[in-house]
Amino acid sequence: MTDFEHWKALQIRRPSDIPVATPLSWQADRASEHAMRIFDTSLPADFPCSVERGTAQDAVAELALRESIRRDVESGRGTRLHTALELGATWAEVAAALDISPDDARALLRQWADGQHHLYVSDQERGIERPIGFTPDQHAAVIALTERSDDEGQTAP
Repeated sequence: MTDFEHWKALQIRRPSDIPVATPLSWQADRASEHAMRIFDTSLPADFPCSVERGTAQDAVAELALRESIRRDVESGRGTRLHTALELGATWAEVAAALDISPDDARALLRQWADGQHHLYVSDQERGIERPIGFTPDQHAAVIALTERSDDEGQTAP
């Protein structure tokens, strides 16, 4: 059975039923399938075309999938913001993309960088051989990005 076939066969009842590395596109497609069946429940009984009507299980699966998507998108926000800045985007551009102020975007990056540094420190304290997250130097480099002016970009590497 392929990964995709396995994915399609999974019973989804909560976000934790969705494997961590499941592509967002797979999750969105599956949420749409459940949503369509739920929508079809509103069609009249004598609807001229054959439809597959949704169930409570479809509604629960759609909720779980949408929550998983929301979490995945939210957790990747800091990474994507950091990447945009490293590739030369300005704070004004990043803030516009997030529909927030440049100062709020800076706060978001600081919070994310602090979390990445905390992961690194926690792993080190637990004796993990290859800690994940940001070393002190990496953390400082990311925090330094917050000092740029709103319209100052960086030449991409």
